[in-house]
Amino acid sequence: MADLWKHGAGELAEMIRKGEASSVEVVESHLSRIDAVNGSLNALVKVLGEQALSRASEIDAARAKGEKLGPLAGVPFTVKENIDFAGLPTTNGVPGLAEAVAPFDAPVVERMRGAGGVPIGRTNLPDMGLRVHTDSALYGVTRNPWKPGRTAGGSSGGEAASLAVGMTPIGLGNDLGGSLRNPASCCGIASIKPTMGRVPHANLIPMEDEGVVFQHMVVEGPMARRVADVRLGLSILAGAHLRDPRSVPMPIEPPTPPTKRVALLPNPPAGQTDPRVADVTRAAGHALEKAGYSVEEIEPPRYEEVIAIWTGLVLADVRVALPLLSPLLSDEANKFLSFSLEATEPATMDTYAQTWMQRHSLQKAWGQFFSEWDAVVSPTWTQLPFEHGYDVSSAEAGEYVLELMRPVMPANALGLPSAAVPAGVVDGLPVGVLVTGAMWHDLTCLDIAEKIEAAELVPKTPIDPVT
Repeated sequence: MADLWKHGAGELAEMIRKGEASSVEVVESHLSRIDAVNGSLNALVKVLGEQALSRASEIDAARAKGEKLGPLAGVPFTVKENIDFAGLPTTNGVPGLAEAVAPFDAPVVERMRGAGGVPIGRTNLPDMGLRVHTDSALYGVTRNPWKPGRTAGGSSGGEAASLAVGMTPIGLGNDLGGSLRNPASCCGIASIKPTMGRVPHANLIPMEDEGVVFQHMVVEGPMARRVADVRLGLSILAGAHLRDPRSVPMPIEPPTPPTKRVALLPNPPAGQTDPRVADVTRAAGHALEKAGYSVEEIEPPRYEEVIAIWTGLVLADVRVALPLLSPLLSDEANKFLSFSLEATEPATMDTYAQTWMQRHSLQKAWGQFFSEWDAVVSPTWTQLPFEHGYDVSSAEAGEYVLELMRPVMPANALGLPSAAVPAGVVDGLPVGVLVTGAMWHDLTCLDIAEKIEAAELVPKTPIDPVT
């Protein structure tokens, strides 16, 4: 059963439960796939082969005894290397944290293990996750499996590339500025940035208590090749946890029924959009119309203001933290941040406070908007994935990158759920769309994303990496 690596997480869990495959066979298949393709991608930075096989053997023994199995029992999963994993360093991709070993798991790892998942590896990210191109000072660059000279996105680029080629069926990432969704679009896989508070976020490394923006915008979430597996991952991860005071015991079902009305935004304000990317977004809209949705091209309220507050708040916190961060970062990572900071004015106490007030006003405006629309469907990036190193080639390139990723910003700025799903291919590269909805309507977003996925607008992953 050498092709077990081609199956999704839910499929593998069902096969293991029915005895159609053992967990050891599933893990061995994925380890063989890692051996075959990771060398050309540099997506997995630690392979936990012995540990994974040992845990798989335990699960197979439990099944043989008739013990109750969790929803992910025996299925491999991977973990981005800025999420605490007991006994391993949370390196954040920088040499200065290469030996910073976590004493216990982050809540999301704890829950994946509790569901029977088998950790199989750790994945690459840019330095401290502060770049949308996965190139770390500690491990180097992760290549896009569709076109090796293009970015895999970031900051969860190692996860996305690993999923796209079948080295893992499901993985864990996180998202401050699209880090679950940027690489999903670049690599042709699915993910969701959950509603703020839906999934607990707690790490000890590099610090337990984070800055204000991180407290309000960073979320953990699942990544997979298919929306069904993203839904499975979200069901496992969701719920309150004592280590995260922001996490809530909110039922995963949407609090109000959907209207089947979708707002389409093929050309997001505040920048340029490649016409081919806009066409992919419109094709996703047509797929939804065929599935029975009412789709209209309409702009959410005060869109450019939302982009401005995300940029202002995030870069204000980065500016404050940079004296501590800069010594840990590579020259390239420092250059990207410096380009971003040069494009904005330093915040004063007054402007910072006013921006938070403006955020509250925008949350109300978008909440009213979503009383009439189930979701906004937009591009994930408004341009195709760029070449390695382009983001640090000039100040203008840095500004271009911030502009192309603007559609991911509203969900972080306002705490909204936002699902990513592949929707087309342009010049041999996948193009994804976002389904962004009202707070606590994560499943509504995934339902709409699944309708787009069902239209089969993109070749299915896993793929063999292009070399």
